[in-house]
Amino acid sequence: MSVGWKRTDSGGYECFLEYEKSNNMGCVEYAATFGSIILLILTLPFSLFWCFKVVQEYERAVIFRLGRLRTGGARGPGIFFILPCVDSYCKVDLRTVSFDVPPQEALTKDSVTVTVDAVVYYRIQDPLNAVTKVTNYSNSTRLLAMTTLRNILGTRNLAEVLSDREAISHAMQTSLDVATDPWGVKVERVEIKDVSLPQQLQRAMAAEAEASREARAKVIAAEGEMKASRALKEAADVISEAPGALQLRYLQTLNNISAEKNSTIIFPLPIDMISYFVNYNNGSQVI
Repeated sequence: MSVGWKRTDSGGYECFLEYEKSNNMGCVEYAATFGSIILLILTLPFSLFWCFKVVQEYERAVIFRLGRLRTGGARGPGIFFILPCVDSYCKVDLRTVSFDVPPQEALTKDSVTVTVDAVVYYRIQDPLNAVTKVTNYSNSTRLLAMTTLRNILGTRNLAEVLSDREAISHAMQTSLDVATDPWGVKVERVEIKDVSLPQQLQRAMAAEAEASREARAKVIAAEGEMKASRALKEAADVISEAPGALQLRYLQTLNNISAEKNSTIIFPLPIDMISYFVNYNNGSQVI
């Protein structure tokens, strides 16, 4: 028995009296244990086949005697001894177990319906709590994982769900680890496998992306035209300063045409004749 004081939520103090739970067996339990020992002795050596049990390196055995959890913690790995008729035991696997979270359809923070599935890895770190604190730790962890995934998706925007999967996985792992710790379960890793969007939303996003790409392409083409026009203007300024440069450019163009297309017939026309007609149309006379 222990007596003490503790602070309440309202700010006051209260006195408490606690009685320690007794693990002593009663008369009936002593009689049943004594009878089991007598039965063990009478049936030797055949009873030894049911009294000695073996658990593997990755297993632990939780032993109950007449419904009470035996002291000393979980047994294993190796061999251990139980009394017939009064002792029962439960094996717990300590290896990492993985399971798929079924696709969960949830509504994101910006009111978009998404379907997300994940995979969870967990292991048993406390065999006693896994057996005594929860009926089925595996099924309970699976149901909790589905609920946690839907809750976390409801706090995220669509852009965060699509681009920041690691943060969602970490938040889900932390939440699961805290919730399953009293059960003796350790959640080691959570991974988001796939995010599915409705078909209408996929088409809308594809149209938006296509329009954005077309807009960027037009801007790039306009910038290219502007740079080309500036280059042509500079080239025209250079040619206008040197009259012979235009004639050389004309001869170079003829050379390129004759090299690429041999079937093309070219009739050279002197530049002076063209300039004569141009000056004549402008009202000037060339001597």
